[in-house]
This record gives sequence, C-alpha cells and structure tokens, in this order.
Amino acid sequence: MITVVTGNKNKAAEVAAFFAGITEVSHISFDCIEPQSDSISEIAKVKAQQAYAALRIPLIVDDTGLFIESLGGFPGPYAAYVQDSIGNTGILRLMDGIQNRRAYFATSIAYIDENGIQTFEGRVDGEITDSPRGTNGFGYDPVFSVGTRTLAEMDMEEKNTVSHRARALFAFREWYLSNRS
Repeated sequence: MITVVTGNKNKAAEVAAFFAGITEVSHISFDCIEPQSDSISEIAKVKAQQAYAALRIPLIVDDTGLFIESLGGFPGPYAAYVQDSIGNTGILRLMDGIQNRRAYFATSIAYIDENGIQTFEGRVDGEITDSPRGTNGFGYDPVFSVGTRTLAEMDMEEKNTVSHRARALFAFREWYLSNRS
C-alpha cells in the first residue's frame, strides 16, 4: 500500500489511477513545513521525511513547479503560493503583451519507506495561453497548453499520458514494480 500525503484530493486521485490494479492507494492530508528551496526535488524530500517521521508508513509526497521562461523561471517552486495568491488571472496579467509564452511544469515525487527515500522527476514543456480554456483539471491546467490544448481541455486519461506528474508517476511506478511489489 502507498499513502499519498497531500492536501490536494485531485493529486491523490491521479496517483490512485496510476496504481489501479497494482497496489492500494490511500490519502492523508498532513501539513508539512515546506522548506524554502529552488529545488523541487529537495522540497519533496524534506516534506516526505517530515511526513514519514510522523506517520511511519510508506508514502509519497510531491512538489511541483511552473517555470515561465520570459519571467525568469517565475513562479518556479513557489507555484502553489502564487496560485493561491494571484491565481491564473494574475499569471495572465503578468504575461500580458509578452510574446514568449514558453513554460514548463516539473514534478518531483519523493517515496519514503523503512528502506530509505527515492525521488522521481517528470517534466512537460508547453506555453501559457492568452486566456483560460477547459473545465477539467485544477490549478494552472486551464492556462498551460501542451500542443494546441490546455491540460484542462484534456480528460484525465489523456492528461495522464502527457503531464509532468504523469511522467514522474510513470517513473515511480516502474521503480515500484521492480523494487517493492
């Protein structure tokens, strides 16, 4: 069994979909003190260590960053804070009039159990749209396009083949199948 430690039930549902038929996935909302770091991998590791020290069960924690090229990589690992503070409307306002809309999402998943900690990375390149599109997904999904469609215009199955979290989860699942099941 794997426990997903997050306050975001949508993330937990994505993980459960990846492990359907492989292992049971549970969800615990646990407040970790997020370290200040420019490394999403380091943030995920520290949060996983905190959660494991308190819960003592195999678990995963992730950290995600949105890196917008023309804004010098902003918001980077502070994507959740920026989403909570200014949201997609604020990001679009910052991007108003900017031609270079290239951006990427990156996710680091940290898995920890009694044997130690492993991290898995995923990245997807895309662009910030001019306006929100789509009703699926959460967070920046309506303003982040991969090809011609935003992540919010994709159903869960399609999103789970292209997203940053999906790529990190694929890597984790492969490792898990060969090392833990």
